[in-house]
Amino acid sequence: MADDFATSVDMGLQLAKRIYYGLNPPKPLVIEKKSSFTETNYLPTGPMMYAVIRDPSIVDNPDIPSYQPYVHGRCDPPALIPLDMHAIGMEVDCYMDTAFVTVNGSWRVHCVASSRCCDCRFAVPMGEQGSVLGVEVETPSRSYSTQLIASNDTQDASLVANAKDGFLVKRQIYTLKVPQVAGGSILSIKVSWSQKLLYQDGQFSLNIPFSFPWYVNPVAKLLCKKERIRLNVNSGMGTEILCESSSHPLKETRRLASNLVFLYEREVRAWSMNDFHFSYKVPSSEIHGSVLLNSPSMLDIDQREMFCLYLNPPTVNRKKVFRKEVVYIVDISASMQGKPLENVKAALLAALSNLNPADTFNIIAFNGKSLLFSSSMVPSGKESIGKAIQWIDQNIVADGSTDIALPLNQAIEMLSKNGDSIPLVFLITDGSVGDEREICEALRGQLMKRGLKAPRISTFGIGLYCNHYFLQMLAQMGRGYYDAAYDVDSISSRLERLFNSTSSVILADLRIDALENLDSFELYPCYLPDLLSSRPLIVSGRLFGNCPDSVKVSGTSADSSNFVVDVKVQKAKDFPLERVFARRQIKILTANAWCSGSKQLEEKVCLMNLEFL
Repeated sequence: MADDFATSVDMGLQLAKRIYYGLNPPKPLVIEKKSSFTETNYLPTGPMMYAVIRDPSIVDNPDIPSYQPYVHGRCDPPALIPLDMHAIGMEVDCYMDTAFVTVNGSWRVHCVASSRCCDCRFAVPMGEQGSVLGVEVETPSRSYSTQLIASNDTQDASLVANAKDGFLVKRQIYTLKVPQVAGGSILSIKVSWSQKLLYQDGQFSLNIPFSFPWYVNPVAKLLCKKERIRLNVNSGMGTEILCESSSHPLKETRRLASNLVFLYEREVRAWSMNDFHFSYKVPSSEIHGSVLLNSPSMLDIDQREMFCLYLNPPTVNRKKVFRKEVVYIVDISASMQGKPLENVKAALLAALSNLNPADTFNIIAFNGKSLLFSSSMVPSGKESIGKAIQWIDQNIVADGSTDIALPLNQAIEMLSKNGDSIPLVFLITDGSVGDEREICEALRGQLMKRGLKAPRISTFGIGLYCNHYFLQMLAQMGRGYYDAAYDVDSISSRLERLFNSTSSVILADLRIDALENLDSFELYPCYLPDLLSSRPLIVSGRLFGNCPDSVKVSGTSADSSNFVVDVKVQKAKDFPLERVFARRQIKILTANAWCSGSKQLEEKVCLMNLEFL
């Protein structure tokens, strides 16, 4: 679909050459500058609007009609002509690891005769784990807005039909059709989405696609072009924030410890050719955190109080990490053939090279059967890693069907006799199997029997056809992490990031003593993960009862000593807990609803979607 979209844009740019700008047309503004935009693929790297051209004869300048040689035939698929962008502005609110982005922009249908109409297509690329929250469109004749409806809502069939007008070109590029806009019209768009901040080396980083190709700059000389970005950062941690870097010259307008406000506003010759980037640190030499508490609103379907617990790893004096026992389970079924498997192999080789000398590892390749690199765990020496690389080249070859239960059980059994190490399992697959619920139930029993010594299970899904709910459930029960790559090019980088970020445990077997003794206590996810040196631990939940002023979070350090940290409980002032954690809780509950088959839980998820998103 992405290739088709890019081909349509290429065709549209060719059609746009027909547009007549008078006897002495101004030259289009082209600035030679490096940007994230690659002209060869024509996929949007910032919010863009396109004219959808099926009949090429309607292409003309709406202000200066000209003789256009008749064009025979129609464009199939339709061509997409990028429209002139007249205004753009962005507001960003960052809370912990979540950003809410709102973009306002306007575009002119500069390429269609004033007497004709065409559909337009809006495209917005989003950052890490982006999710559209809403779109509003204004045209001279009518206005539109998106609406979230239940999939079984049949009261208005036209709403369900119109939902097909919006779709994802790639997992992070959302597009929406605006029907029948007259040539020369101005369209105004307001789009909102949420996305994640990345965390690495004690630094939170926000990246938002915000670069535009030269051909969206209007040809008109007198048009005033203004860019505006407002950024609000609320870490929720009550401690000082240190700003590290920014792609645009932001001016600080307010600072209140953990709450900062920045503004960038400027007249420009050409629209931004750089994505928006901002990073900051919350420096600390010790593990620290807090519990934020918020009373439910009157409309909340769950009238228990909402809370959020976060623990930040030290950013100055790094704590010792646990020794690891790692088993990599790799899907080699026929559907993995080609680039998917090659990219997985590249990430696996990088992971092996990053193992510490004290770590042990093994590899299981599976399709309808399983192939083991070794019958037992292997020390991560130079010689054994060299043998593993040779084994990968010879044995990780795509062929056959998929059976996940066998290799998963083999990995867990292999890690049953661990001592002071952390047992880790990584499952990588692009498929689904018929016994997924049975696997979840069997795994739940095994992990409960082993208690705190059970292996941590992290999962990685590839493409659209594997069961992502199943993989999320495995990661929840295994106190691990889940990630996915929906396009081939991102497999290697995302998988490497999962390997690296989840392998540095500094505090294991965590417990929240005081909260677990309340009248009602529900945690998302229900099994508390370990604290890693590479990412903060952020969990949320619901509680009912008298919450104390502080709670003790305890766990085991890498030197086998008991570690306890006092965490203050405070009311969440100017911090929208429901908004920040709604999507996280909805994803967890959706996976649980799939696993349990509970209609009641499905209805709860549906109501939460309608209420918070």
